[in-house]
Parts: sequence; structure tokens; C-alpha cells
Amino acid sequence: MNDHENRPAKFPWPPLIYLAAIAGAIVLGVVYPLPWLGRPLADFLFALGWLMVAASGAMAIQALRTLKRAGTTVRADGAATVLVTRGPFAISRNPIYLASTLVMAGIGLITGNPWFLLFALIASFVTQKLAIEPEEKHLFVRFGKKYRDYQKKVRRWF
Repeated sequence: MNDHENRPAKFPWPPLIYLAAIAGAIVLGVVYPLPWLGRPLADFLFALGWLMVAASGAMAIQALRTLKRAGTTVRADGAATVLVTRGPFAISRNPIYLASTLVMAGIGLITGNPWFLLFALIASFVTQKLAIEPEEKHLFVRFGKKYRDYQKKVRRWF
């Protein structure tokens, strides 16, 4: 068995990536605040941000529950034992990472800190390179055609 079959990564990067992105957005928001939109658009974006955080949080919780019910790992560095394609995984192949990105963007809209929007994009790109692409190789090695068929039906992000 090669390394991709045993586990997709040696380290669970995604939580650290998003925590670093949040820290970066907060620090830059304090040190170098960027201008934000005025009312009434800011009020609308504030409400939209809360909706994004709530919906994304619910999606992440449901995705974690779906993985647990299927009896497979929830860790980015753990080997998948089951290919999960239902629940949030029927909408996105990476609903937890999508939710993390959208929560960051939502926080940016709530706080009026545009750095969160930029860092959400950076975190999603880094997550794709360090976590998603290795996970995809791992899943293909473990599940073959079944995973390729899933890739054809469901987009990586949304």
C-alpha cells in the first residue's frame, strides 16, 4: 500500500490553516483596517453574514454527523473507510472546508473587516493544495471508479 491509500496527509492541516487565516484577518484588521461600506448596505451585509455563519455551521455539523454515521474518519489525516456521498456530500465533496470558508466570509461581513474575505480565499486555496488534493488521491486509490463517478456528479467546492 502506498501512502495515499493509508492516509491522505501526515498532518491535519485544515483547522490550522483556518485558525491562521482568522488570526491574520484579526491582526490586519487592527493594524491596518480597511474601509467598509456605509448604511444601508452594511446593515444588509451584516444580516447576510449572520445567515452565512448559521447556514455554514449547520452544514459543517451535518457533514460531521454524516461521516460519523457512516463510520469513517472526520480527520483530514485519517484514512477513509467509506466513501460518503449523501447529506452535505451530495452538494459538495468538501462541505466542511466549504463551511469553514463561508464562516470566515460571514464573519467578515458581520464585523465589516474585509481582511476576513481575503483570508477566506487564501485559506481555501491553501486547503485545496495541502488537504483536498491529497484527499482526492487517497479516495481514488481506495475507491477507484466509484470515487471518479462521484467526482463527475458533485463539484469540489459547490
